[in-house]
Amino acid sequence: MLSNEYTAARRGLITPAKALTPQPGRPPANGDTVYLTVADEEGNMVSWIQSLYRGFGSGLTAGTTGVQLQNRGANFSLEAGHPNEAAPGKRPYHTIIPGFITRDGHAWASFGVMGGFMQPQGHLQVGINLVDFQMDPQAALDAPRFNWLQDRQVALETGFPADLLARLWNWGHERGQTNNFGGGQIILRDPDSGVLIAGSEPRKDGQAVGW
Repeated sequence: MLSNEYTAARRGLITPAKALTPQPGRPPANGDTVYLTVADEEGNMVSWIQSLYRGFGSGLTAGTTGVQLQNRGANFSLEAGHPNEAAPGKRPYHTIIPGFITRDGHAWASFGVMGGFMQPQGHLQVGINLVDFQMDPQAALDAPRFNWLQDRQVALETGFPADLLARLWNWGHERGQTNNFGGGQIILRDPDSGVLIAGSEPRKDGQAVGW
């Protein structure tokens, strides 16, 4: 709703010589997931994610709190024998993944990557950036990502080496199209000094704040 594009579209409806009957706008209807992580000087860390999933979730509100209840159960199936068949004691297949990494039994990195079915892929890529490539939180989030879509289709952000792309296409992977490469936040705690290092996703709204 606050984007420059949406603002320009709404402003374009105004004409100086003719009154306009006010009508509600229709801002882009994407983005129903929020991730946040917090940490304190004592080493406590929280990784938290909330998502309604579809529209206004289940359409139910928790009493007078104003909190909407999600409807991740939409991914259940009524097909008998389906792996995600609705049954007692089961959880629906979904992508709510608040991530956490420990080292030697202590909290090290609290992080999460939003983005529907990009979430598990995003967690893997950001986690590899932190652990294997030893990137700091902001670099781990800034790095280009891929999104496997289906079959052999994979979408890649700009920034991957040209020789890597050539090998992928030569192996038979197919170039896919999507604007969804997730969005994450990270807090990393240096195990020696206790210093907290934060990073915020450049692809979505977010902020790293310390006080």
